[in-house]
Amino acid sequence: MKTESQAHRLNVIFLPYLSSGHLNPMVDTARLFARYGASVTVITTPANALTFQNAIDSDFNCGYHIRTKLVPFPAAQLGLPDGAENLKDGTSPEMVGKIFYGVSMLQGPFELLFQDLQPDCLVTDQLYPWTVESAAKLGIPRLCFYSASQFASCATHFIIKHKPHERLVSATQRFSIPGLPHNIEMTTLQLEEWLRTEDEIADLMNEANESESRSYGTLCNSFHELEGDYHHLYQSTKGVKCWTVGPVSAWANKGNEEKVKRGHKEELAQDSEWLQWLNYKQNESVLYVSFGSLTRLSHAQIVEIAHGLENSGYSFIWVARKKDENDNGHIFLQEFEEKMRKNKKGFIIWNWAPQLMILDHPAIGGIVTHCGWNSILESVSAGLPMITWPMFAEQFYNEKLLVDVLKIGVPVGAKENKFWTSLGEDAVVGREEIAKAVVQLMGKEESKEIRRRARELGGASKKSTEEGGSSYNNLMQLLDELNSLKASKATEKTNFKIEMKG
Repeated sequence: MKTESQAHRLNVIFLPYLSSGHLNPMVDTARLFARYGASVTVITTPANALTFQNAIDSDFNCGYHIRTKLVPFPAAQLGLPDGAENLKDGTSPEMVGKIFYGVSMLQGPFELLFQDLQPDCLVTDQLYPWTVESAAKLGIPRLCFYSASQFASCATHFIIKHKPHERLVSATQRFSIPGLPHNIEMTTLQLEEWLRTEDEIADLMNEANESESRSYGTLCNSFHELEGDYHHLYQSTKGVKCWTVGPVSAWANKGNEEKVKRGHKEELAQDSEWLQWLNYKQNESVLYVSFGSLTRLSHAQIVEIAHGLENSGYSFIWVARKKDENDNGHIFLQEFEEKMRKNKKGFIIWNWAPQLMILDHPAIGGIVTHCGWNSILESVSAGLPMITWPMFAEQFYNEKLLVDVLKIGVPVGAKENKFWTSLGEDAVVGREEIAKAVVQLMGKEESKEIRRRARELGGASKKSTEEGGSSYNNLMQLLDELNSLKASKATEKTNFKIEMKG
């Protein structure tokens, strides 16, 4: 039986997509809902839950109403290894396809949980378009969680609407995106693959856009001072209510312990070797290099990155993916790591790093980023400028936001939008371009204005989540609105019962 206080508490289900770039910010947002009075259930699969369960348990022990509910992932049924439940776990195109299909098989079990838990509101990832119907059946609002930038959404909207790239002679010819407040130029090769080829992902994205327009509203991990112009444009083009409540990573993970554990299932020592190495470096003297959880680099590209970083003359800390022992890229990197250890210019962290904690270290002066939205927000929160190296999806739009609108980024010169499963062995960016971008970003005189703007945005991001800040106010207003909806629904039920009795 529910207590009276539980019955009156807003009951919200969060359903994150099974990819780290979607999962982590949504779990952070769920924790914020619980922190400000809601009763929250995060639904996911066992292996994905391991990456954030410590944070949920810690919040629960602090008195917040938050828990996880698990649904088994059909790994064995699909011939996947045990624990392969997230897109980042895919090591081949075939494996990625199976995980992607496995996610679609979870709709039935997810909907059964919705029925059992009887929530007042569903907050679901944009890539679960079917949940708009689930919410309608339950008679509750569905909030679409959008894990990318509003800038990227607006750009995609106007490209789909006006198709400016279809009138060009070649895929490398530049065009301006119509309808945006700033002049943004792209090439066809930089557009998402699903826009160029109209594959099965295109069908999913079209369904996602259509279901968002039928949702109660959208939650965005952003803040007004970062992309305010595009927040208003987003609402008018999508025709939906929208609440920006970010950056959620900095808001939900304020302590060092939270920063170290976020997004990882294993315990890490706070006095790790990388931390000791950074502690000996001067302020703003080290470049952090990370390409996110879904990027896999060819051997040729790894070689160019290594030489580019070394030739720049600046210190760096690089998060590299560990490959099989017989892989050329892995052997080369091991030898490169040994060389860097000797001259103390570089440090390699294998597979995963506590990014929030590293970015906050005073020795870090900038970041090489794949332009994933989470990494961008985490860098902005730390007041850091970026070298932009987009790879796939909406990342090339994000680069334009950083370089052309916010002017806190230096482009490395990436030219083609491709997921790693369709990449060849050719080096995409050469060592000369890499070294040039590093010097431009890390050189104090060259990057003076970029650094000033990045610091300003870092300050604005912190204020946005404090009491009275734009994101704080948006979250309070949304929770008030959802509580009012719950109350009016309860009143309707009571009045209906009275009428029936009468």
